[in-house]
Amino acid sequence: MKLILPLCSLILLLVSATANGQSLEDEAVNWLQEYIQIDTINPPGNETRAVDFLASIFEAEGIEYETAESAPGRGNIWARLEGGDEPGLILLQHSDVVPANEEFWTIPVLSGAIRDGYVLGRGAQDMKGLGTLHLATFLALHRSGVELNRDVVFLATADEEAGGFYGVGWLIENRPEIFEDIGILLNEGGGGSLTQRAEVVFNVEVTQKVPVWLRLTSIDTPGHGSSPRPTSAVTRIVQALNTLLENPFPPRIIGPVNDYFAALSVDMPEEWSSSYANIDEAIRDPAFIERLHSARPSHNSLIRDTCSMTRMSGSTKINVVPPTAWAELDCRILPDKPAEQFISELDELIAHTEVEIRTIMAFTPAISETNTRLFRAIETVTQELHPGSRVLPSVSTGFTDSHFTRDLGIISYGFNPIITRFGEHTGVHGNDEQVSEEAFRRAVGDFYAVIRNVVLN
Repeated sequence: MKLILPLCSLILLLVSATANGQSLEDEAVNWLQEYIQIDTINPPGNETRAVDFLASIFEAEGIEYETAESAPGRGNIWARLEGGDEPGLILLQHSDVVPANEEFWTIPVLSGAIRDGYVLGRGAQDMKGLGTLHLATFLALHRSGVELNRDVVFLATADEEAGGFYGVGWLIENRPEIFEDIGILLNEGGGGSLTQRAEVVFNVEVTQKVPVWLRLTSIDTPGHGSSPRPTSAVTRIVQALNTLLENPFPPRIIGPVNDYFAALSVDMPEEWSSSYANIDEAIRDPAFIERLHSARPSHNSLIRDTCSMTRMSGSTKINVVPPTAWAELDCRILPDKPAEQFISELDELIAHTEVEIRTIMAFTPAISETNTRLFRAIETVTQELHPGSRVLPSVSTGFTDSHFTRDLGIISYGFNPIITRFGEHTGVHGNDEQVSEEAFRRAVGDFYAVIRNVVLN
């Protein structure tokens, strides 16, 4: 497949797609700065503020849009460019961002300023930067007036950072027409990177580990702290947690992980490359497993189910043995079995402690195939715009709203053309979140080229 629009023509088109004398790149940088400055920290969210911002842009462009609040202040917005009969494309973003402790930042959390070549502030990477690329591409298609082979839907939603139940989850239940006749979707979850060897690699998320959030609860006889009994609610919880620590989930390899590790092996140092190329065999070696866990914890999380112990509580007073105690687990399971099976296996493992397991949240597993025009366009366009680059289907240890849309049968990819240099600070969910202005500007054209390649005959 060749690019419908050659790179040189694309650059000319982007320069000519102006408003108020600005190029699309200039507009996009300004939009991103303004977007970051809008407080949509979740909790509480207040995503209607982002809806108002995006609505004002659509109104100025003469684009019809719709909005809906799933709860007071929890706004969602969508707009549609109508096209031909091919299954539609959704550009999905979430407008909420995670909290930040300004004490540990060197800039205001919602700065939006540019310093030393970086656009700064919470959301610059997750995901107002990519969301602004969606906006720029959507507007460029509208301004061009080209005939599309399919509908293109811009969708900005609430609450992804807390599970998406006030955003995509709510819209599927209450505004299902948005998703009718949609076949493909682009969301967050992937990314571009410049390796130590100066090679450009684009990870495209095709599936993700399934979040299973659990609460363990125990009940036992209360009493005075000076007279401990053989068991208590607290010791039962501790025993259950210790059982989990002493019995890590066995490693196993699913298809997308095997493909991902094999692709990674090409760029790996010698001490890792052969193991990654033959990961099915490598996981049988306890020494490799120990080394992987220590040196590459994110990759270790791709070869097994995991549970992180994140919260626990017992007595409200130091000298009181409480009648109840609890702990919470953030478990992430590989998408090759249902959550119910995992929970049943976990329940059996800690049954001797008489601790009860309650499910807080559990999603369903799904994997998006790569034999699609959209995936081929990502490969073809990125390789032409970045000669020598590679595209890797990847598995995410985190979760995005794509799990909702995959449940609907929509092929959903996590793709972000912004290229991060090796060792570059991004601050995602951390301090001083930032995105390179140069990389962001380059990505404006790159993302548009991918989408244009899909939506034109």
